Amino acid sequence: MIHTGSGYGLWGLALVNSLVFIIFAFSFFKPSTKRDWRTFGAFSAFIVALFAEMYGFPLTIYLFSGWLQSRFPQTDLFAHDSGHLWWMMTGRHGNPHFAFPHLLSLVFIFGGLYLLAQAWYVLYAAQRAGKLATSGAYARIRHPQYIAFIVIMFGFLLQWPTLVTLVMFPVLAFMYVRLAVSEEHEAEEQFGQTWRDYAAGTPRFIPRLLGDDAVHVH
Repeated sequence: MIHTGSGYGLWGLALVNSLVFIIFAFSFFKPSTKRDWRTFGAFSAFIVALFAEMYGFPLTIYLFSGWLQSRFPQTDLFAHDSGHLWWMMTGRHGNPHFAFPHLLSLVFIFGGLYLLAQAWYVLYAAQRAGKLATSGAYARIRHPQYIAFIVIMFGFLLQWPTLVTLVMFPVLAFMYVRLAVSEEHEAEEQFGQTWRDYAAGTPRFIPRLLGDDAVHVH
Protein backbone atom coordinates (compact mmCIF):
# COMPACT_ATOMS: atom_id res chain seq x y z
CA MET A 1 0.00 0.00 0.00
CA ILE A 2 1.22 3.52 -0.80
CA HIS A 3 1.34 5.73 2.27
CA THR A 4 -0.26 9.16 2.41
CA GLY A 5 1.99 11.89 1.06
CA SER A 6 3.90 9.53 -1.24
CA GLY A 7 2.85 11.46 -4.34
CA TYR A 8 1.15 8.39 -5.84
CA GLY A 9 -2.48 7.53 -6.28
CA LEU A 10 -2.95 10.84 -8.10
CA TRP A 11 -4.77 9.39 -11.09
CA GLY A 12 -6.33 12.72 -12.04
CA LEU A 13 -2.86 14.24 -12.33
CA ALA A 14 -1.69 11.25 -14.37
CA LEU A 15 -4.63 11.79 -16.74
CA VAL A 16 -4.05 15.53 -17.09
CA ASN A 17 -0.33 15.15 -17.80
CA SER A 18 -0.99 12.39 -20.34
CA LEU A 19 -3.56 14.52 -22.12
CA VAL A 20 -1.28 17.57 -22.23
CA PHE A 21 1.52 15.73 -24.04
CA ILE A 22 -0.78 13.66 -26.24
CA ILE A 23 -2.83 16.66 -27.35
CA PHE A 24 0.29 18.74 -27.97
CA ALA A 25 1.80 15.99 -30.10
CA PHE A 26 -1.52 15.46 -31.90
CA SER A 27 -1.76 19.16 -32.76
CA PHE A 28 1.43 18.89 -34.81
CA PHE A 29 1.35 15.31 -36.03
CA LYS A 30 -2.32 15.34 -37.08
CA PRO A 31 -2.70 11.64 -37.97
CA SER A 32 -4.88 10.96 -41.00
CA THR A 33 -3.97 7.50 -42.33
CA LYS A 34 -4.07 4.15 -40.52
CA ARG A 35 -0.27 4.23 -40.41
CA ASP A 36 -0.32 7.69 -38.84
CA TRP A 37 -2.77 6.53 -36.20
CA ARG A 38 -0.61 3.48 -35.38
CA THR A 39 2.38 5.76 -34.96
CA PHE A 40 0.52 8.22 -32.78
CA GLY A 41 -1.30 5.50 -30.85
CA ALA A 42 1.97 3.80 -29.92
CA PHE A 43 3.42 7.08 -28.70
CA SER A 44 0.26 7.79 -26.70
CA ALA A 45 0.42 4.36 -25.05
CA PHE A 46 3.99 5.09 -23.97
CA ILE A 47 2.95 8.43 -22.45
CA VAL A 48 0.00 6.91 -20.57
CA ALA A 49 2.15 4.07 -19.20
CA LEU A 50 4.75 6.59 -18.07
CA PHE A 51 2.41 8.92 -16.17
CA ALA A 52 0.43 6.02 -14.73
CA GLU A 53 3.59 5.02 -12.85
CA MET A 54 4.78 8.56 -12.22
CA TYR A 55 1.61 9.63 -10.42
CA GLY A 56 -0.62 6.56 -10.14
CA PHE A 57 1.03 3.36 -8.96
CA PRO A 58 4.87 2.87 -8.99
CA LEU A 59 4.81 -0.65 -10.44
CA THR A 60 8.55 -0.74 -11.20
CA ILE A 61 9.56 0.24 -7.68
CA TYR A 62 7.01 -2.20 -6.22
CA LEU A 63 8.38 -5.12 -8.27
CA PHE A 64 12.00 -4.33 -7.42
CA SER A 65 11.39 -3.07 -3.88
CA GLY A 66 13.21 -5.99 -2.24
CA TRP A 67 16.39 -5.46 -4.25
CA LEU A 68 16.23 -1.68 -4.00
CA GLN A 69 15.65 -1.73 -0.24
CA SER A 70 18.67 -3.99 0.25
CA ARG A 71 20.84 -1.66 -1.81
CA PHE A 72 19.45 1.60 -0.42
CA PRO A 73 18.24 0.75 3.13
CA GLN A 74 17.94 4.39 4.25
CA THR A 75 15.70 5.35 1.35
CA ASP A 76 11.92 5.67 1.44
CA LEU A 77 11.30 3.89 -1.84
CA PHE A 78 7.72 5.11 -2.10
CA ALA A 79 8.56 8.76 -1.63
CA HIS A 80 7.88 10.42 -4.94
CA ASP A 81 11.47 11.62 -5.41
CA SER A 82 12.66 8.01 -5.34
CA GLY A 83 10.85 7.45 -8.62
CA HIS A 84 13.71 9.38 -10.22
CA LEU A 85 15.69 6.16 -10.23
CA TRP A 86 18.88 7.53 -11.81
CA TRP A 87 19.00 10.21 -9.12
CA MET A 88 18.20 7.81 -6.29
CA MET A 89 20.74 5.19 -7.38
CA THR A 90 23.58 7.69 -7.73
CA GLY A 91 23.51 9.30 -4.32
CA ARG A 92 20.36 11.46 -3.98
CA HIS A 93 22.22 14.78 -3.94
CA GLY A 94 19.87 17.76 -3.80
CA ASN A 95 16.57 18.17 -5.60
CA PRO A 96 16.10 15.46 -8.28
CA HIS A 97 14.50 18.02 -10.59
CA PHE A 98 17.83 19.88 -10.75
CA ALA A 99 19.94 16.76 -11.14
CA PHE A 100 21.76 16.20 -14.44
CA PRO A 101 19.55 13.31 -15.71
CA HIS A 102 16.40 15.36 -15.22
CA LEU A 103 17.81 18.49 -16.85
CA LEU A 104 19.15 16.44 -19.76
CA SER A 105 15.76 14.77 -20.14
CA LEU A 106 14.13 18.18 -20.59
CA VAL A 107 16.53 18.96 -23.43
CA PHE A 108 15.47 15.76 -25.23
CA ILE A 109 11.75 16.17 -24.50
CA PHE A 110 11.39 19.79 -25.58
CA GLY A 111 13.92 19.36 -28.36
CA GLY A 112 11.81 16.48 -29.70
CA LEU A 113 8.61 18.50 -29.44
CA TYR A 114 10.27 21.39 -31.29
CA LEU A 115 11.49 19.04 -34.04
CA LEU A 116 8.01 17.54 -34.34
CA ALA A 117 6.45 20.98 -34.74
CA GLN A 118 9.01 22.19 -37.28
CA ALA A 119 8.79 19.01 -39.33
CA TRP A 120 5.00 19.14 -39.44
CA TYR A 121 4.93 22.64 -40.96
CA VAL A 122 7.30 21.57 -43.75
CA LEU A 123 5.42 18.33 -44.42
CA TYR A 124 2.01 20.02 -44.40
CA ALA A 125 3.12 22.65 -46.93
CA ALA A 126 4.67 20.00 -49.17
CA GLN A 127 1.58 17.79 -49.08
CA ARG A 128 -0.68 20.70 -49.98
CA ALA A 129 1.55 21.48 -52.95
CA GLY A 130 1.79 17.83 -53.99
CA LYS A 131 5.57 17.91 -53.58
CA LEU A 132 8.20 15.99 -51.69
CA ALA A 133 9.19 17.52 -48.34
CA THR A 134 12.89 18.36 -48.65
CA SER A 135 13.40 21.60 -46.70
CA GLY A 136 13.83 22.44 -43.02
CA ALA A 137 14.38 19.32 -40.92
CA TYR A 138 13.74 17.21 -44.02
CA ALA A 139 16.90 18.64 -45.57
CA ARG A 140 18.91 16.96 -42.80
CA ILE A 141 17.09 13.64 -42.34
CA ARG A 142 14.30 11.86 -44.19
CA HIS A 143 12.08 11.10 -41.18
CA PRO A 144 12.28 13.91 -38.61
CA GLN A 145 8.82 13.23 -37.20
CA TYR A 146 9.63 9.64 -36.28
CA ILE A 147 12.95 10.75 -34.79
CA ALA A 148 11.06 13.39 -32.78
CA PHE A 149 8.83 10.73 -31.18
CA ILE A 150 11.86 8.57 -30.33
CA VAL A 151 13.77 11.53 -28.86
CA ILE A 152 10.79 12.52 -26.68
CA MET A 153 10.40 8.97 -25.37
CA PHE A 154 14.13 8.72 -24.66
CA GLY A 155 13.94 11.96 -22.72
CA PHE A 156 11.18 10.57 -20.52
CA LEU A 157 13.24 7.42 -19.90
CA LEU A 158 16.04 9.61 -18.58
CA GLN A 159 13.62 11.45 -16.34
CA TRP A 160 11.51 8.58 -14.99
CA PRO A 161 12.52 5.08 -16.14
CA THR A 162 9.95 2.33 -15.63
CA LEU A 163 9.93 -1.34 -16.49
CA VAL A 164 6.99 -0.98 -18.88
CA THR A 165 8.40 1.99 -20.80
CA LEU A 166 11.87 0.42 -20.96
CA VAL A 167 10.30 -2.61 -22.65
CA MET A 168 8.11 -0.47 -24.91
CA PHE A 169 10.88 1.85 -26.09
CA PRO A 170 12.87 -0.54 -28.33
CA VAL A 171 9.64 -2.09 -29.63
CA LEU A 172 8.26 1.31 -30.64
CA ALA A 173 11.60 2.42 -32.09
CA PHE A 174 11.64 -0.73 -34.27
CA MET A 175 8.05 -0.05 -35.31
CA TYR A 176 8.97 3.48 -36.41
CA VAL A 177 11.89 2.16 -38.45
CA ARG A 178 9.60 -0.27 -40.26
CA LEU A 179 7.04 2.47 -40.88
CA ALA A 180 9.77 4.74 -42.25
CA VAL A 181 10.96 2.08 -44.70
CA SER A 182 7.38 1.40 -45.81
CA GLU A 183 6.81 5.11 -46.28
CA GLU A 184 9.92 5.38 -48.43
CA HIS A 185 8.68 2.71 -50.82
CA GLU A 186 5.46 4.68 -51.28
CA ALA A 187 7.36 7.94 -51.78
CA GLU A 188 9.55 6.34 -54.45
CA GLU A 189 6.48 5.10 -56.29
CA GLN A 190 4.93 8.57 -56.16
CA PHE A 191 7.94 10.79 -56.87
CA GLY A 192 10.29 8.46 -58.74
CA GLN A 193 13.70 9.93 -59.56
CA THR A 194 13.02 13.01 -57.43
CA TRP A 195 12.76 10.76 -54.38
CA ARG A 196 15.83 8.73 -55.35
CA ASP A 197 17.93 11.89 -55.70
CA TYR A 198 16.70 13.14 -52.35
CA ALA A 199 17.31 9.81 -50.60
CA ALA A 200 20.81 9.54 -52.08
CA GLY A 201 21.88 12.78 -50.41
CA THR A 202 19.81 12.78 -47.20
CA PRO A 203 20.38 10.30 -44.33
CA ARG A 204 17.38 8.34 -43.13
CA PHE A 205 17.67 9.01 -39.38
CA ILE A 206 21.06 10.39 -38.33
CA PRO A 207 22.04 13.78 -39.79
CA ARG A 208 25.53 14.46 -41.04
CA LEU A 209 27.29 16.58 -38.47
CA LEU A 210 30.05 17.92 -40.71
CA GLY A 211 29.22 19.77 -43.87
CA ASP A 212 26.01 19.95 -45.80
CA ASP A 213 26.10 17.17 -48.35
CA ALA A 214 22.36 16.86 -48.79
CA VAL A 215 21.06 16.89 -52.32
CA HIS A 216 18.79 19.85 -52.86
CA VAL A 217 15.76 18.75 -54.87
CA HIS A 218 13.89 21.32 -56.89
